[in-house]
Amino acid sequence: MEVATICEVLVKVRIENLEDVFRAERGELAGDQVRVVEVEDALVDTGATMLGLPKRYIAQLGLRKTRTRQARTAAGLREFGVYGSVQLTVQGRDAQVQAFELPDENPVLIGRVPLELLDFVVDPVGQRLIGNPEHGGEQMFEVFSFFPPNG
Repeated sequence: MEVATICEVLVKVRIENLEDVFRAERGELAGDQVRVVEVEDALVDTGATMLGLPKRYIAQLGLRKTRTRQARTAAGLREFGVYGSVQLTVQGRDAQVQAFELPDENPVLIGRVPLELLDFVVDPVGQRLIGNPEHGGEQMFEVFSFFPPNG
């Protein structure tokens, strides 16, 4: 019987209250007043869809709950609070994403949507994030439906 190996990828992240970032850009808030959380061991979870934040970080960031959504979990359907947008920075790349609330004993979870926006893929052998090889390792997004091929 073959045993599956688990690929655990932990990364350093910077999470900023996006509303604070915008206020600082407009000069309404000093840059050092932007609420920020830095975590050394955020878990990359390709089984999750969004960015998951423990309650304590949501409180520290001062995020507002925007709605409640149902999610499938290993324990069945469950309701989660969804909170206002944050700016997530990983390895020098940033993306603006909403977050869902996790219990405090959970790590920060980086799901598929933030990974897609950051244009990272998981390297299971090296147990790390790498820039999407299809884009030469550079961060980019794709827009094929609006532009006809050159010709």
